[in-house]
Amino acid sequence: MNHTLPYDPQRLAHCAGEIIVNVRELSALGWTPATSSNFSRRMDAANIAITVSGRDKGKLTEADIMVVDLDGQPVATSQKSSAETLLHTQLYKRFPEIGCVLHTHSMVQTVASRLYAGPGHVHLEGYELLKAFAGNTTHETSVELPVLPNSQDMHTLAAQVDCLLDRQQMWGYLIDGHGLYAWGRDMPEARRHLEAFEFLLGCELELRRLQR
Repeated sequence: MNHTLPYDPQRLAHCAGEIIVNVRELSALGWTPATSSNFSRRMDAANIAITVSGRDKGKLTEADIMVVDLDGQPVATSQKSSAETLLHTQLYKRFPEIGCVLHTHSMVQTVASRLYAGPGHVHLEGYELLKAFAGNTTHETSVELPVLPNSQDMHTLAAQVDCLLDRQQMWGYLIDGHGLYAWGRDMPEARRHLEAFEFLLGCELELRRLQR
């Protein structure tokens, strides 16, 4: 371990590698257009590996992954993470079991966020794929995916998310005209939740189109 740093650099390298591999795949799907989106991975109890702001997510290298603390402040770096970093760290602070947070901007997510901003949620019910969400064992259930108003005030958004988390179990949420946040205990679980939401939102949009 390098004792000049307040974290284990080998652990950072491992987390960065995991983020890079997965985010390149998500970028190839078109879910991170125009340098949008941000991704993070818990390193230890105090430090989070997160993407540097403004980088092309399809071309990430280890230099594009930095460290922040649980308040979203840079650790041992002059690099800058996304303005939305607080939306990541609030989840890590609240739930010690959360190990990964993924935020993407696919077309499906963004269109759905606009269509369902009025009711403030997307009602997902009866789909077999609801079993993809941790703890769900049957399709005979429903999930309300919240849709939050967009804001550049991350403290306001974070407070709204906290209120929702007080009321219901959540695996993700949409922001109007923006994109989707999903999380999990580790990268595979977070990615499974992200992909499940993407598929289910696509189904809802297609049903809506066919029912016109």
